[in-house]
Amino acid sequence: MATTALLVMDIQVAMVKRVALPETFLPLLRKTIDAARPHVKIIYVTVAFRPGHPEISSTANAAFREGAKHNLFVSGSPGTEIEPSIAPIEGDIVVEKKRVSAFTGSGLDVILRGLGVKKLVLAGMSTGGVVLSTLCEASDRDFELAVLKDLCLDPDEKLHETLVEKIFKKRGEVLGAEEWLETLGA
Repeated sequence: MATTALLVMDIQVAMVKRVALPETFLPLLRKTIDAARPHVKIIYVTVAFRPGHPEISSTANAAFREGAKHNLFVSGSPGTEIEPSIAPIEGDIVVEKKRVSAFTGSGLDVILRGLGVKKLVLAGMSTGGVVLSTLCEASDRDFELAVLKDLCLDPDEKLHETLVEKIFKKRGEVLGAEEWLETLGA
């Protein structure tokens, strides 16, 4: 049983449409997922809500209230689907979260504990959103951590650089995807 899981977070159709991705991002992510699959558990994390967005406060949740107002990210809608070029295959796990962190409202912790996962490797968009929130929560839950710096994106490049070069290193490893795959022998 693999004790490491690669979390592929928020790489959804609606998110990908909103961000100018580097040309190499999705091909490198696909290559990394495929090469890592024999060695680690692949878990996709998406953000999605029930119809009517009952999970979102119309006054208190600035991060999600605009999406609720415009009926975005309803579970099962086309925008919540995982980007087709990196779509999961049989045996991969997909969880839906209800907040920024991959842990909130998703059952992720129960799945990880059930699988015996001890180490999380993070990839996703945005670096200052899901990656940061998940890293902090995972650290507090005593998971070993690694962040794939070239498989994380943020619209604010300076924020991305600060997080991966200064903040994330205080909680775990920060490395490139190719470098990580070498550690797996992939």
